[in-house]
Amino acid sequence: MSAGEARRSGLAIVGGGKIGEALLSGLVRRGGPEGIVVCERSAERAAQLTERYGVPVLGLAEAAARARVLLLAVKPQDIGTLLGSLAGSVDAGHLVVSVAAGVPTSTIEAALPEGVPVVRVMPNTPALVDEGMSVLSAGAHADEGHLDEAEALLAAVGRVRRVPEAQQDAVTALSGSGPAYFFYLVEAMVDAGILLGLPRDLAVDLIVQTALGSAVMLRDSGEHPVQLREAVTSPGGTTIAAIRELERHSVRAALIAAIEAAHARSVELGRAARDR
Repeated sequence: MSAGEARRSGLAIVGGGKIGEALLSGLVRRGGPEGIVVCERSAERAAQLTERYGVPVLGLAEAAARARVLLLAVKPQDIGTLLGSLAGSVDAGHLVVSVAAGVPTSTIEAALPEGVPVVRVMPNTPALVDEGMSVLSAGAHADEGHLDEAEALLAAVGRVRRVPEAQQDAVTALSGSGPAYFFYLVEAMVDAGILLGLPRDLAVDLIVQTALGSAVMLRDSGEHPVQLREAVTSPGGTTIAAIRELERHSVRAALIAAIEAAHARSVELGRAARDR
C-alpha cells in the first residue's frame, strides 16, 4: 500500500442530486458528517448541501485524494465525462460505487486505471426517508469486502440486496423506477376519490394510509399478494366489481408492459454509455 493509499479514508459523494443527497442525509443522521465530502458542479447546490449537512464541498481531484470510497451519484448521460475527469485521480486503493442507471461496471472499469474495484448500485428515491431499496452488484475487481463496504453505506437509507450484474436492468425497471408506478396509481385513486365527492386532503390521507398499511401487511404476513387480495374480495361485493373493471381494462398487462419498457430503456442507456 502506498503512503497516499494509507492516508485516504472516508467517503466522497460525487453529485448532489436527489439520490446523492438522500445518501448524504442518511449517513449524516447515522454518524455525523465527519469523513464525508461532496463534489457538486453547481455552486448554489454545493452551498445548500454545506449549509444543511455541514460537509465540505471539494473539487474532484482533491476529493479523490482524501476519500477512499467514491460514490458516483450522477445521471447515466453524465458518467462518461465524469470518468474522464476522474481517471487520473483514482487507483486500485479506491472503491468506486456507481448509482448511474443502466451503466455496467465494465464501462466504468474501462475508463479507469486497471484494478480499480467498482460496485454498481440501483437505489430508489424512498432512500430520502430511509425506506429505500438498494441492489448491489460487483464488478470484475470488487470482492466480498468491497460489497460489504457498499452495503454498510447504503443500509443507512433502507434495505440492501445483492444480485448478479446481469439482473441489474430488471432491478432498475422493477425497483429503481418502481416508486413512480405507485405514485401514478395513487394519483389516479385520489382523482377517483375527488370524482366521488371527497375533499382532496381526505382522499390523499385515505389512499396513503391504505397503501402504507397494505405494504406492511404484504411484507410482514408472509402471504402471497393473491391471498391478501382475496381476503378483501367478498362474493358479489364492491371489491370484485372493481377488480372486474381493472381486468377489463387490462391493467395487469399494462403494468407488465410498462416494466418491460423500463427494462429495455435501462439496457439502451447501458449501450449508450459504452458507446460514448
